[in-house]
Amino acid sequence: MSGTTLVQNRPNTCAPSRAARELGLRRGEFDLAVHLGRIRTVPDEGGGGGRRVPRTEIDRLRGRSESLSESVRVVGTTEAAALMGIPSGRFTRVAKLGLVTPVRWYPNRYRAVVWLYLAEELRRFAADETNTWLLTGRTPAELSDRLRAGADQRARNWRGRHCGFLLRQADGPWERAGVVAGFLDPGEIDEVLTDPHERARVTALRPAPPAHGAPGSAAARLAEELMTAADPDEIDWFRHDLAREVAQARAHRPVPRTTAPSQLAAPGRAALARGLRGWLLRRNPKPAAH
Repeated sequence: MSGTTLVQNRPNTCAPSRAARELGLRRGEFDLAVHLGRIRTVPDEGGGGGRRVPRTEIDRLRGRSESLSESVRVVGTTEAAALMGIPSGRFTRVAKLGLVTPVRWYPNRYRAVVWLYLAEELRRFAADETNTWLLTGRTPAELSDRLRAGADQRARNWRGRHCGFLLRQADGPWERAGVVAGFLDPGEIDEVLTDPHERARVTALRPAPPAHGAPGSAAARLAEELMTAADPDEIDWFRHDLAREVAQARAHRPVPRTTAPSQLAAPGRAALARGLRGWLLRRNPKPAAH
């Protein structure tokens, strides 16, 4: 028997849960770091449809868990206001005006939306001297008028940020189209995509909203609502972007025509729940937001 020693090669990638442990991060911190582009991931070549983390990326970040954790620290309204040195009410007004953007949200036990913000971004905003007039003294009349008219950009800004994250993770042109469609009501998608084969392809690739509660629960319905573009100009933007992404995907690789339109799969991502969204919201008061 020879004296040769066999050395098992280390895998080139690892699962997100393993990467989070090796980097000393909680899973929520790890996921947010990926969301923000601080940790690079690659498609799972094993066919699982998920993402994996290259070993080279873990080696690059090893030993930086403390700074990485601090860079993804999130705060709610009260802590955000304290961090910026302003009253909570003033911070809420700043957030409603769209001057800071939520990075996450969760529903509390009263079905109110609790928005979370990156502490790092808030510190930068408060330190920027050009923003001093927004944080001290009386709120300018023009901004006060917008607030009295019901302005609240928090959900819209979160959608834009979340869309950008999903687009960065998309593996191809049709996947990008699916991402954009994920922020539109099915009726809007039907109007933009008149070809049933393309519509079925895009619908199947729509991302699910961030998981909150069991399917069909009040929390899950709230996630559907927050994932869907609401303002007319926002809807128009997503419709235009969907048409553009589909045109690019079509030029790259047209959808096969092997299935009769009448046999195409029904829309995915709990489309029935989406269709019932208006009925459910009429039965349940619209949740408050904090």
